[in-house]
Amino acid sequence: MTREYSAQEALKLAIKGEKDSMDFYRKAAAATKNDRARKVFDLLANEEVGHLKSFFDHYRGGEFGDIASYMAQPPDTKNPTYMALMKAIDDDTHEQQALEIALREEKSCIDQYTVLAKDIVDPLVRGIFQQVIKETEKHYAMIEEEYRHVMTMVHESDQDIYVRE
Repeated sequence: MTREYSAQEALKLAIKGEKDSMDFYRKAAAATKNDRARKVFDLLANEEVGHLKSFFDHYRGGEFGDIASYMAQPPDTKNPTYMALMKAIDDDTHEQQALEIALREEKSCIDQYTVLAKDIVDPLVRGIFQQVIKETEKHYAMIEEEYRHVMTMVHESDQDIYVRE
């Protein structure tokens, strides 16, 4: 069964997704003690801001208000990824857990947008989703690289746990 999205519906989905990702990365950066991991999260948050702005420029709906106000809104605390991060922080998380959450979220976004793009007939709308997929794949690679770096710093007693998973 196909679901045809209008360009505006696709942009609305992309805007919401980029805002959620921006909020996640900002919170992860604030909770991260490792300087290198914090820089990665800050970079990702700033890239999400850029994506959000580019989608916002083409969106004609009014429910978000202006971009500055929308970006300043508090995070969607019911977003499952944000909730997972908050639980990990409550459990005194470190960078590894935040990166694991980010990897799962980026992979989920890639999968979701790939399925949506496959069923979209309008080339403009399909292009919007394909752009999101391409940027998300770059994010995944960046997070994966940082995850590998962090894992080399994990105490040897913890390494067996993660090698087996």
